[in-house]
Amino acid sequence: MRVTTFLYLFLLSLCFYSLLISCNPTRLVPKGDALYTGAKIKVKDSTLSKKQKNTVVDMTEHLPRPKPNSKLLGIRFKLGLYNLAGDPAKGGFIRKFLRKLGEPPVLLSSVNLDYNVKVLRNTLENIGHFHADATGDTVVKKKMAHATYTLEPGVIYTINKVNFAMDSLSSLGKAILSTRSKSILKPGDPFNLEVVKGERSRIDATLKEKGYYFFSPDLLLVDADSSIGNHKVNMYLRIKDNTPLVAKKPYIIDDVFIFPNYKLDAKVVDTTHNYDTLFAGYRITDKFKIFKPQLFPRILRFDSGDVYNRTDHNLTLNRLINLDVFKFVKNRFEISDNSLQDTGRLNTYYYLTPLPRKSLRAEVTGSTKSNNYVGSLITVTWRNRNVFRGAEHLDIHANVGSEVQYSGSQSGFNTYRVGGGATFIIPKFVVPFFKFNTTSAYVPKTRIALSYDILNRAKLYTLNSLKGELGYVWKPKLTTEHQLNVVSLNYVQALNVTKLYKDSILKNIPLKHVIDTQFIIGSNYSVTIDPLVNNPKGTGWYFNGLADLSGNLIGAVTASNSIKGPGKRILGAPISQYIKGQIDARYYYAFTKATRLANRVIMGFGYPTGSSSELPFIKQFFIGGNNSIRAFRSRSIGPGIYRAANADSSKFFPDESGDIKLELNSEIRLSVNNIIEGAFFIDAGNIWLYRKDTSRITPRPGAEFTKDFLKQLAVGAGIGLRLNLQILLLRIDVATPLRKPYLPAGQQWVINQIDFGSREWRRQNLVLNLAIGYPF
Repeated sequence: MRVTTFLYLFLLSLCFYSLLISCNPTRLVPKGDALYTGAKIKVKDSTLSKKQKNTVVDMTEHLPRPKPNSKLLGIRFKLGLYNLAGDPAKGGFIRKFLRKLGEPPVLLSSVNLDYNVKVLRNTLENIGHFHADATGDTVVKKKMAHATYTLEPGVIYTINKVNFAMDSLSSLGKAILSTRSKSILKPGDPFNLEVVKGERSRIDATLKEKGYYFFSPDLLLVDADSSIGNHKVNMYLRIKDNTPLVAKKPYIIDDVFIFPNYKLDAKVVDTTHNYDTLFAGYRITDKFKIFKPQLFPRILRFDSGDVYNRTDHNLTLNRLINLDVFKFVKNRFEISDNSLQDTGRLNTYYYLTPLPRKSLRAEVTGSTKSNNYVGSLITVTWRNRNVFRGAEHLDIHANVGSEVQYSGSQSGFNTYRVGGGATFIIPKFVVPFFKFNTTSAYVPKTRIALSYDILNRAKLYTLNSLKGELGYVWKPKLTTEHQLNVVSLNYVQALNVTKLYKDSILKNIPLKHVIDTQFIIGSNYSVTIDPLVNNPKGTGWYFNGLADLSGNLIGAVTASNSIKGPGKRILGAPISQYIKGQIDARYYYAFTKATRLANRVIMGFGYPTGSSSELPFIKQFFIGGNNSIRAFRSRSIGPGIYRAANADSSKFFPDESGDIKLELNSEIRLSVNNIIEGAFFIDAGNIWLYRKDTSRITPRPGAEFTKDFLKQLAVGAGIGLRLNLQILLLRIDVATPLRKPYLPAGQQWVINQIDFGSREWRRQNLVLNLAIGYPF
């Protein structure tokens, strides 16, 4: 802990000194220059309302360049770090490190007023202020300067009428006229150049769906006539006079040629058709029969005779790429000799360069846990990307790892793991008697997985587990993924349980369930909706839902239940029967590029059915730890207000679990620079039992779910430091409990007991979490 304390002191000292230095931000500003602090936009125009003036400011205030030094909570921390490094001419590792974290002063000499005025004036004209004017000036005071730009926009011009001026008898004219009802140029709207460009792109996108492969937005002209008076504009949309003939007619797909063994580095590229195979209308040139012809009709979206459209064009390329068997995917279209005067025909060519069929990969990963365990895992994976020539994937892996506790009561009780398994993926739905396919950019997959692991907790026990799954994965779109495991099997059995652990069970009953023999056979389904997959720093919702059922079909067949007695057993283990559901909903809100609010709600419910009186241990809910309620150790909260009498003195960390879970998290994330991020967070939650605890030797009072569940939430808060190294994100969170639900009523809130100066309080209440990645 001394190293960690030193790290905190160093970072706090760094922030303190940068704060002091930032109080004198002009320290490194050259003589005769000034620190540029930014620009202000003023609108001087009596013809505009206050709302219109604010709109002009909103649309132009981001345009002046350069941008001033960034601020955090009103303080120029980055500039302070740069100034802390001292004279830029001096070297040294610490100085270079500080300059990399910071940023140099932005100087007045780098401001080009004339250029900014020109940009502002052009922008105003582009949004309809045709007679706009702009001026700029700077004010210098005590080596600090800012710029002021005064705008006189004038009256904004609005659209009076939009005319689609084109030949209504030609096929191209008819196609464009048919889109008029969806035009984004609306009478009464302000003139805006970006909207005009958007209208051209809209029409082009519509035409691409109707076969006009060679058309482009540049072939459309939009003329604006502002001479009609009353600050209005008539707009005329027309086709360029010199539009080539090939762009004026739609195209139909003629022949589709596929070269699935195309080599980019070949001395002589073989694109002849000497080895063509005609299959389902596709001409496939695969001399060495690397792929089965049946693969391509499932993947490609173009058939001979189809009207060309951009959607199927892009879908086909994406589906070929997502097969993960081709390194490069090239596509081109060529006018066919069978083209007619009014309707063209396109030959389609796909050049596919395969990835290496077989590969061997080794991975080394590290992990940290909130119970002070650090570990590593080595995984070796052999992959065959085209097992049966249908783009199937076979992964065979073996892994070995260990976890060691670097401090705490479990020091010496290390964990060792060894295992292996195989995963076989078929790029289609394999369903007996039925044929399914999808039309999205993502090829559906049938997944078969089997794995076996042995986990040894030194001096305690050994667990072996067998897991198997048969299911499907499909994505209707980039932001949504479904996974259905029709069969999910999990068998866990304890081996070599030591006397030490058996004796510990007598003192701490929950430890028994860790080594229970369990047999789970059922089905599960999950859906993930992540609209921020392409914009992780944006604003929006994330949702994950899970439904998990086990043993219910077998229970119905055997008619077993907990009242009648023991149920069906397989391999000496009772079949677990339960229904389980969980939702994970998150909302992210970006205040600025550097400040973001992240929120999460997790709700879970498990209900034992049939012959089972409780959920199997590996399927129960747990709470606490570095990705949950960070002020409490992993699995140390609940259920309810229960707490084992020897929880603090036990050799083993608590391992409490429950049938119901509620967790709430909120976190403000602040980016200091491209590497360092900070966070302030608050977490709350608990777990509960669905029924009163009657199955244990020592019941757990207060563990069941009641109407007073909100009064039983554990609450914690803390601060975090994150190092974003691009390839991974290292996270350090320090948290303290604010509410301990297991304390007597009236004493559960412990905010008034916070005492950072007390060593004993810090030892019992400050929880350090080291992790990789964001908590959510």
